[in-house]
Amino acid sequence: MNNIKNKKILLVICGGISAYKSLEIIRLLKKEGASIKTILTNSAKKFVTPLSVASLSQEKIYDDLFSHENESEMDHISLSRWSDLILVAPTTANTISKLSSGTSDDLASTVILASDKEIFLVPAMNVRMWEHPSTKENINKLINFGYHIIGPIVGDMACGEYGKGKMTEPSEIVDTLEQYFSKLKKNKRLKALVTAGPTHEYIDPVRYISNKSSGKQGYEIAKSLKKNGFDTTLITGPTNLEPITGIDLINVNTAEEMFNAVLECLPVDVAIFSAAVSDFKIKNKVKNKIKKKESINLNLEKNIDILSHISNHNSLRPKMVIGFAAETNNLNEHAKKKLHEKNCDWIIANDVSDPNIGFGSDYNEISIFYKNMKYEKLPRMKKSILADNIIKKVVSHLN
Repeated sequence: MNNIKNKKILLVICGGISAYKSLEIIRLLKKEGASIKTILTNSAKKFVTPLSVASLSQEKIYDDLFSHENESEMDHISLSRWSDLILVAPTTANTISKLSSGTSDDLASTVILASDKEIFLVPAMNVRMWEHPSTKENINKLINFGYHIIGPIVGDMACGEYGKGKMTEPSEIVDTLEQYFSKLKKNKRLKALVTAGPTHEYIDPVRYISNKSSGKQGYEIAKSLKKNGFDTTLITGPTNLEPITGIDLINVNTAEEMFNAVLECLPVDVAIFSAAVSDFKIKNKVKNKIKKKESINLNLEKNIDILSHISNHNSLRPKMVIGFAAETNNLNEHAKKKLHEKNCDWIIANDVSDPNIGFGSDYNEISIFYKNMKYEKLPRMKKSILADNIIKKVVSHLN
């Protein structure tokens, strides 16, 4: 099935001997029914001509960040927003270095850095350049930023050397994009729900019981679901995080509000409960602010267990229910117990006693416990990359 048809692809061509292959990429994508707009870097024009690119793409070429004509017709922001994805082929060592450091000194780098779309890089360079530690470090940074890397492959190079650094063949690049759009199309039929952040259980109008959850992991999971095509709703307690474009956001304060919001969003195919919901609430909340001289006796009662209620509900239960367990000791024991008692498909457990990971940090280290009681540990990594790993496993499980 052709999943590239009617897709809008922004192709960035950088300067390298492999640039001639970009013409074949355009031809293949046009054959599949895609619309192509192209940005040529100044060095790319030394290898392919604007006329040849325009003839194949049947679109004008963009090459100047400060072009009055281009900026009045389609500026660097709208050019990025027009596309369904950005393909940079070939991607030179220089471009990789610029993107990893956040440099935006031409139209290509500015569009890429301003983009809110998925970006596929196709590296092509001499084997020594590819193997240089700085290139490896830059590639790892870009992977952590969420860029997709296609290749390079091993082969003979124009310089006469042999090794890894050769640009992936155009047909394989187009196949990769086909698979990407196919995955999105399949996942668009699926609805996902994520809870994130803490809850606030009020003692009086200005004081509350809460926890250190920042909501970062839940937000990254929601982003990854959205990237993978899921129709995603994020229910979040109070955080300092920015809303995510393309995701339905529901803001709540208390555990009761979060529970009611979850019920209103059902049914869904996947529910991931990453919120750190307060276990207890104040039985008799005071209407007015308690004065400093007054004595306070907190009478607590248990909050509803959202995860357990949804996971054990026959008619409302999603196909896949994933819970989180933030622990400070006996992580494996507590996670397995929670997996069994809550009737989850997976429990994702992390040790929040380490201040460098978990609550408030951009990094996390988790263990995933599966219903068959097997588990796997994922090493410390950025929460964004961890989220992509989790959702990749979710997609694999659903398929």
